[in-house]
Formats: sequence, structure tokens, C-alpha cells
Amino acid sequence: MSSFDHAYQGTPPWDIGRPQAAFAELAATGALTGRFLDAGCGTGEHALMAAALGLDSTGVDSSPAAIAIAERKAHERRLPVRFIVRDALDLATLGETFDTVVDSGLFHVFDDEDRARYVAGLRGIVTAGARLFLLCFSDRQPGAFGPRRVSRQEITTSFADGWRVDAIDEAAFEVNGDRSARAWLASLTRR
Repeated sequence: MSSFDHAYQGTPPWDIGRPQAAFAELAATGALTGRFLDAGCGTGEHALMAAALGLDSTGVDSSPAAIAIAERKAHERRLPVRFIVRDALDLATLGETFDTVVDSGLFHVFDDEDRARYVAGLRGIVTAGARLFLLCFSDRQPGAFGPRRVSRQEITTSFADGWRVDAIDEAAFEVNGDRSARAWLASLTRR
């Protein structure tokens, strides 16, 4: 059982029932293109958004409970999305490549060792020119409750090998209860 499976017995704080505004804005500008992967998709809102745009969309998450909810949403919305139970640290086992990847709150859950493994896995599933859009808690978020905070420098350092950092902008990470946390929205391109 996934360590996050228990969170889906109710509604986890990160499951807001719609795409994060930062990703919805990217979708509205046409930034999401080609074969699309939502890494750590939870209940699938970003993969569903991409499918609604007509993209070949896949979502992966280690939680069978989250994937079951995502599949139900896809069926109810009549959207062709493929959801797969998979540990994001093993993305290479997908055996395919993607043009756009979104990470909504996954990067910030990893310790340093797993973060390096995750980034290496991402590098292996995208081709030159592919885009990664990453939304994570910012080190500017006060308090200690919630996930690990990430600095701009940590993002830049993590993606130094094989990636171009196009932008790291201040953003909001929306959580349940119409609240949000300070976040970074990183836009990266695979070299």
C-alpha cells in the first residue's frame, strides 16, 4: 500500500477538485503540448485537464486509491486518460517518452537522495525540447506545517544536468479550504 493511500480515505489537503491555477493558466496559454504526463497525479485533475485539451494524457501515482478516483473521474467526464499506479521514482519503467510533464507538489516530498533519483528518472522519459512545469512549496512559506520547503537554488541545482531553467516564479499552491501556500512555479526545458 502506498504511503499516501491512507490520505485518500478522506480528502487530502492537496486535492482541491480542480487543477492548480498555475497549471490552468499554462493550459490557457497553450504551454501544454504533445504527449502529457502528470507525475504524482493524485486524483488526476491535471491529466484530465490535458485530455480535455485533446492531448495524449497519462497520470501516474503510487496510490492505488488515488488512481481509482482518477479513473472514475475520467469515466464520468468521458475523457481518454490513462492512469497508472507507479512510483514516480521509477518513471523509466514506463518505457515511453513525453513532451510535457507537470509536477504538482511531488518534488517537495522527496529527500535529497530521492530527489536526485526522481530528476534522473524525469530526464530519461523526455526528449530534447520537452518541457517540465513544477509547482512546489517555497522556502518563503512561513511555519513548519506541511511539506518540505524548497529554495530557488535547490531547484536550479537539482536540474543542472540536462535541463535549462527557463523561469522560477513566485506562485500559489492551493489547498483545501480556499487557502494557499507560497510556492515556486519552475519552467524547465530538457536540453
